[in-house]
Amino acid sequence: MKEITGSQKRKLKSLAHKLKPVVLIGQKGITESLVKAVDKALEDHELIKVKFIDLKDEKIELAAKVVSDTDSFLVNMIGNTAIIYRENPERPKEEKIKI
Repeated sequence: MKEITGSQKRKLKSLAHKLKPVVLIGQKGITESLVKAVDKALEDHELIKVKFIDLKDEKIELAAKVVSDTDSFLVNMIGNTAIIYRENPERPKEEKIKI
């Protein structure tokens, strides 16, 4: 997967501003089912927010693990929320996020 540029990150951050978190990470941390949920959400939406309810001290490491497990990009961390992006090549062209 190719890297995303600074201008692409800025565009993704602006698009993510209106989004609500679709996955919440609680006290169980990163589980197989959580990774599957993030993977499915990325497949459906391409750009998602993941909120850390617990384990806030480890949020950067946990976000990096989720990103590596789902082969996606960490666009930004805002407070206890991570913005994650992964292009879905099978998504219809008119529904794709253009970056």
